[in-house]
Parts: sequence; C-alpha cells; structure tokens
Amino acid sequence: MTVSNDDELQALQEIGRIVAQALAMMGKALEPGMTTAELDAIGRAHLERAGARSAPELCYDFPGATCISINEEVAHGIPGPRRILAGDLVNIDVSAEKNGFYSDTGASFLVPPAKPKLERLCRDGKRALWAGIGQVGIGKPLAGIGDAVGRFAQKNGYTLVRNLASHGIGRALHEEPTEIATWPDKRERRRITNGLVFTVEPFLSLGADWAEQGDDDPWTLYSEPRAPTVQYEHTLVATARGPLVLTLPG
Repeated sequence: MTVSNDDELQALQEIGRIVAQALAMMGKALEPGMTTAELDAIGRAHLERAGARSAPELCYDFPGATCISINEEVAHGIPGPRRILAGDLVNIDVSAEKNGFYSDTGASFLVPPAKPKLERLCRDGKRALWAGIGQVGIGKPLAGIGDAVGRFAQKNGYTLVRNLASHGIGRALHEEPTEIATWPDKRERRRITNGLVFTVEPFLSLGADWAEQGDDDPWTLYSEPRAPTVQYEHTLVATARGPLVLTLPG
C-alpha cells in the first residue's frame, strides 16, 4: 500500500497502536506455567476491545488470534495447551485489521531465568531490526535493509533465516512489495517510494538459516538447523523525513 492522504495514515496509525499494545500486554503477562492459549486470550481480548480483528484468523483461518512460537519453533506457532516454562524463548507475532487497514508486529521474550547467550540474542535481535529500519528512505534501495542486517549479523557472529521475509502491508496483511529480504540479496532491484507501507522483520539466529515445516501441524515452522532464533518486527511508512514506525504502543 502507498499512503495517499491523512485519513489513511491515521487509520494505519490506529491499527498499528492496537497491535503494539496487544504485543506489549502479552509480553508483560508472560510467566512460567501459563499455556500459550492463555497468553493468546490476552491478545485476543485487547484486539476485541479495540474493535480490531485478528489478521491470521481473518485472512488464513489460523487457529488462534496470535502466533506464539517457543524455543525450537521459529514462527507461526499455534496457541494451545503447551505450558510456558522458566528459561523459554517465546516469540509473539500480532497482526490485525480494523476498518480495512492492517498492521503487523512481533517480538521475542525470555522467561526468567535466562541464559546470557539468549539475553544477548534478544538484545541484538532488536539492534538488527533497527539497523534495517535505518536504511528506509524515499528513493533508497530495498536491498539496503537486508544489506544492513546482514552486516550486523556477520559482525556479531549470527546467522539469518533466509526464507522468512518482510512484506508490504496496509489494505491486506501481505501485499506488494512481497518478499523483502532481511538478508543480503543481490537480485533485489526495487526502490522505496514515498508513502510505501511495509514491515521490517529480521530473524536473527545462533545457527539457523532456514525455517522448515514440522510434522505436527500445517502451520508451525522450525529453525533449521535447530538453533535459538529471535524475530522483531515493525510496520512502517516511508516518508520524506525517513521511516515512520506505526507499531509503537504510544
């Protein structure tokens, strides 16, 4: 989507705040012993109170309001009876729709006590995200995002999952431009245009470079090779002043 007026921007900012608030509430509520279904219910309740609808349910008939992935799961984990344990690495991805506009955000959380290497991974996952966002500007190459994230990963000894990409968003959950790499991609020739709405969501890992389908359900993706992996995601708009991040709790 390309933003063409203030009304569209305000609608995008509203749904961006809603998903960001849901994510923040879920992260704050995390504690050992709760199930992923209980955590999902917290996010669902906030979306419903705000008049928003879960995008995975609405668009793909996903069996949950949010995606919750633990440890070996890298993305699209289904909320259910699995209990969250002390020391777990939990990724929460929240996307929703309101009044025909969509937004998408995600973050990884540690349930104390956490291993120092996982604390560092989470800290650096956020840094990788902002390294990519820092390359957003009108007329700049989309490839600059993946190049910046790739430099950060290589410098700090990480790998990147290379088959889960960023994407356009706005009037649909996934739209043009599709498959925006958050890793170096020499084939990428597109440029960022004024008002373009899209996500930036690198998957930083301690060894994985792929996400593969598991055997238990048609949704959950696992790191390959198995390794701790984090994802941090924002939805943003490219403006003359640089990136306007929509998914902040505010």
